[in-house]
Amino acid sequence: MAREFTSVGVVGLGTMGAGIVEVFARNGIDVVAVEISAAAVERGRVTLTGSTDRAVAKGKLAEADRDALLARVDWQVGLDALHSVDLVIEAVPEHLDLKQRIFAELDRVCKPEAILATNTSSLSVTEISVATTRPNQVIGIHFFNPAPVMKLVEVVRTVVTSADVVADVEALCERLGKVDVTISDRAGFIANALLFGYLNHAVSMFESRYATREDIDAAMKLGCGLPMGPLALMDLIGLDTAYEILDTMYRRGGRDRRHAPVPLIKQMVTAGLLGRKSGRGFYTYERPGSPVVVPDEHTPVTTGAALADGARAIAKVGIVGSGTMATGIIEVFAKAGYEVISVTRGAEKSAKVCEAVKTSLNKGVVRGKLSEEDRDAALGRVTWSATLDHLADVDLVVEAVVEELSVKKALFASLDEICKPGVVLATTTSSLPVIDVAMATQRPADVIGLHFFNPAPIMPLVEIVQTIRTSAETSATARAVCAALGKTGVVCGDRSGFIVNALLFPYLNDAVKMLEASYSTADDIDYAMKLGCGYPMGPFELLDVVGLDVSLAIQRELYLELREPGFAPAPLLEHLVTAGYLGRKSGRGFRDHTKR
Repeated sequence: MAREFTSVGVVGLGTMGAGIVEVFARNGIDVVAVEISAAAVERGRVTLTGSTDRAVAKGKLAEADRDALLARVDWQVGLDALHSVDLVIEAVPEHLDLKQRIFAELDRVCKPEAILATNTSSLSVTEISVATTRPNQVIGIHFFNPAPVMKLVEVVRTVVTSADVVADVEALCERLGKVDVTISDRAGFIANALLFGYLNHAVSMFESRYATREDIDAAMKLGCGLPMGPLALMDLIGLDTAYEILDTMYRRGGRDRRHAPVPLIKQMVTAGLLGRKSGRGFYTYERPGSPVVVPDEHTPVTTGAALADGARAIAKVGIVGSGTMATGIIEVFAKAGYEVISVTRGAEKSAKVCEAVKTSLNKGVVRGKLSEEDRDAALGRVTWSATLDHLADVDLVVEAVVEELSVKKALFASLDEICKPGVVLATTTSSLPVIDVAMATQRPADVIGLHFFNPAPIMPLVEIVQTIRTSAETSATARAVCAALGKTGVVCGDRSGFIVNALLFPYLNDAVKMLEASYSTADDIDYAMKLGCGYPMGPFELLDVVGLDVSLAIQRELYLELREPGFAPAPLLEHLVTAGYLGRKSGRGFRDHTKR
């Protein structure tokens, strides 16, 4: 039987500490809430009161339950107040020496059987535990912010943590309505080890001016369905906190350069640009602590007139290809009012593409998202062809053929001969160098990447990929077309992976390496990222959907171009692909899909 915790202590009443107090008090457990001074205690009390009042206002907490919750909290100054609690959770700033001093004092104050827990997100629980005479009763209980809302708790055992202590804490998490993942004491645990490599990479992308802050954040929100973009998330976490976590993981985690803090982070911390809490970080906020972003000198002008400035007029669009992506792009342009010429290799393929577009448009009618008149009008704008010569008078060509460079280069050489001067030639490649395609023509200034995401009619993002030869007029035209399609166009350079894949796939690769090292299970890693970070899918769920072969090919391209050791494909990923375990499409990947 797990022990019954009737009273707990919480040390440190900042945002996280006050949230942990609320979690326990909501679940009928008496809490002794401790800070270093009366003023700090009062700040914690205000934070808790504000949180519970908001819950009442939203109808998520009854007034009587709020009052009972607040009555369970005993606010105290000094650690001596914790002499009789069953469990203490420390939630003070991420400084090892500070935590060690607190744990040494807790060891003196608390009753012998009390469990001592740290909410650290990156420091060594083992190093904290050795400050006590009871390291077997020290454990990590890492809540996620905001603690009352986030379902995940990482339970971190050291090599000497008692099995009974682990079992007791796991049972407590269940009582609190949390999902726990139990792991060993390693830098960053699961969520931060995967999250902060990705965040650091995004900052590097911004630092090198590869893309704007707005475009990086929009790309990851719209392309991956993430709740926040990486730079906005850095501002929420706090750049000083992010720096400490990255620096700790770099020093403790084998000095992986993926976790070496990008120099810009330290510069911003030194300059006092800490994110929301200081009123300015990557973005500027209404006031310190406010979530409201206000325009600053870096905010782009996004009016229709500004987007169209310098753009060529586009009325007729040619789309080359017969696959799923080509079919979706035809639908997108036709519904937006453009005259479309669909070119495939033969009348049979044209008929199949036509049927696929009709089917998709009919679904829109059935679902009430499209009127019958609009459906018929969209279909009426499409001309079906099996010869490239019919593209002689279009204003824009979008290529969506197979991802083979030789095929695309041959196609663009033909388009160069057929199309009139001034036509924008766009490739939808997701991984190949756009400049290689552009140089197959005599007009590289007119060539650009337009990377639509699948399914094109639904996904709101398009990556606009400029080469070093792309003209400003061509880029302006691409931005204006995306806006006319109702899509969000994000502009980036011609580098492997562009924005989304360059940030997404190293994170997925890191997850595979974590599994490969037997640090955690695929299920727990997926839980950690979904419940701890709000991701719509866990990394292994997503890998199985994307296809392990596709993921491996993208990761290889990233590694070959950037030559970053941390980007080398995980051997386990290579072995699974070699074995034919490609994900859902083959019936088995990281999970067996034949039994579902």
